[in-house]
Amino acid sequence: MAALTVTSIRTDAALDPAALVFSERRASERWFCWSEPDRGFELAGWGTVAEVVSRGPGRFADVQSACAEIGRKLEVEAGDGPVWVGGFAFDDEGGRDPQWSSLPPALMWLPRVTVIRRGEETSVTVVGSGPGPDLDAVRNLPMLDPPAVGRAHVESVRSPGEYEEAVIAAVTRINSRAASKLVLAREVRVHAPAAHDAAALFGALREAFPSCFVFCVGTPEAAFVGASPELLIRRSGQTAATVALAGSARRSADPAVDAHLADRLLASAKDRAEHSFVVNRIKRELDRHSVWVDAGAEPEVIRVANIQHLATPVRAQLADARSAVELAGLLHPTPAVGAEPRAAAAEIAGLEQLDRGWYAGAVGWMDSAEDGEFCVALRSALLRDRTAHLYAGAGIVADSEPAAELAETEVKLDALLPLLTG
Repeated sequence: MAALTVTSIRTDAALDPAALVFSERRASERWFCWSEPDRGFELAGWGTVAEVVSRGPGRFADVQSACAEIGRKLEVEAGDGPVWVGGFAFDDEGGRDPQWSSLPPALMWLPRVTVIRRGEETSVTVVGSGPGPDLDAVRNLPMLDPPAVGRAHVESVRSPGEYEEAVIAAVTRINSRAASKLVLAREVRVHAPAAHDAAALFGALREAFPSCFVFCVGTPEAAFVGASPELLIRRSGQTAATVALAGSARRSADPAVDAHLADRLLASAKDRAEHSFVVNRIKRELDRHSVWVDAGAEPEVIRVANIQHLATPVRAQLADARSAVELAGLLHPTPAVGAEPRAAAAEIAGLEQLDRGWYAGAVGWMDSAEDGEFCVALRSALLRDRTAHLYAGAGIVADSEPAAELAETEVKLDALLPLLTG
């Protein structure tokens, strides 16, 4: 690849990066939106100057190596450097089913135009010699309206009873010591009378879940949209940060009941055990590459719109230079979405009987300094024309009750179902 020029400008802080993407992108282009409303951070990009695709056990290393090689050929004239965006499927060979055809097991690309807003500062970066965006043409994201004609049809790909049977089978394997924990997911499809609107769904999620990582990975054929509460990794220089997130309870509109549910979650031996698997794995993986690792002594409860979780922040000072992509590869998949021990994840596919694709994978971005963020792709839906594929899972341990685990997936599905069914 010939050398490419990278140019950045500062612009109006009121600019909405996501709205700019949806007004400027062409139907044939990839696009990416990322929002952390509570942190005042927005990132969006469209077009493709370079892309890296891989699969198999070495996919994170492949992507890191190729991004670094391409980065050496970029000439930054002024301002911010380029940003890589994309993500990774849950499984090394994930995304075999047709709906995932445009999202391979590993995909990071360099957008032609990237817009980043940090608090009151906004920058627009253009890679190559093409025209920049029309900043005067930007509009607000559309409202998420119910379909004008007809009603959406909701379909559970496997029946609730089949999911409960899978939970029973998982508990049996855990009790036989094949694993300590297995996360089982299920799929629900929403068939609408008209094509699902990725821009409107992204905007609605950004409003409803301001404490989450709200993302949209778009291709000409599909859009993968979600609002994840779970940070996989944030890398800033020699500092790495993440949050162990496992153990869940529903919310209540009554503050007293909501507080009671949180107290019960903190006191739950089942949820505390499930949570400790995640904390211990993250600490072990980071400890091998760090000067020090610090994790909270006790989990805390974090609340999002419809659910609350046990959470333990983890920070580390890296002993050597490792990029955001490399660190994501070290941690993925955590026991919050996979299995403990990690090798037991091979048990999951046969029990779930679904292709997770990018659900529970890693979605995020990395800049030219190799800093960046990846979240675990939860509370998400894959939109393809009039069909939305939704996924939700629950952590299964020795004392899991099938009905309770099914109910947990229903709570998690409720993050997106009301928005997609009107």
